[in-house]
Amino acid sequence: MTSGDGGRRELILQVATRLFAALGYDSTSAAQIAEATGLSVEALGEEFGGKRELYLEIMEREYRAERGFLEKALEGASVETPEQTAVTVHRIVDQYLDFCLAHPEFPSLWMHRWLSDASDLTELERRYIRPQITFISNVLTPAVDAGHVGAPVDMKYTFWSVVWCVHGFCQSGVLDRAGDRQGVDDPVVLERFRGYLHRMVHRVALLPGSPP
Repeated sequence: MTSGDGGRRELILQVATRLFAALGYDSTSAAQIAEATGLSVEALGEEFGGKRELYLEIMEREYRAERGFLEKALEGASVETPEQTAVTVHRIVDQYLDFCLAHPEFPSLWMHRWLSDASDLTELERRYIRPQITFISNVLTPAVDAGHVGAPVDMKYTFWSVVWCVHGFCQSGVLDRAGDRQGVDDPVVLERFRGYLHRMVHRVALLPGSPP
């Protein structure tokens, strides 16, 4: 049941997303969300039914945003030649990093999940991760079958490596020589990471030419 107040609903979604991303699902209570929004716990229930339903809607929304981003990024992409395959692979790398930079809550939500957050919600990976992996696999399978990437290359693990690296960097950055943490807010560090990511994928997948 919803109140029909789109502004209130959006406020709850935004505030809850920030809290879930910062604290995790298990460590965020409905009372905390209500307090941060200036609403009552009853108002949250009217809009979403409970914390579980609110969290699932947030994860669904993040999934749709990521999927739309990837579909737009790969519109018109080709893998008919090894060179076109290389361009497409690097486009996926760039766009995934850019998506996580534009939606910092996304890697944070999933990092919590990897640490067994919301472990009672067992369907999350099947509902939101498997379709994305399948989508990218469907784009690249013709290239793999045609031998446009080096053999033997495990493209599934290659792109999981991208996910792990991007999420880790977006959340934690890297340490400089003095032991200070540097991350996405430093343009030099960010571009260095982006370049590393491209070189890693290019070499692991044995793509033709040079990485961008």
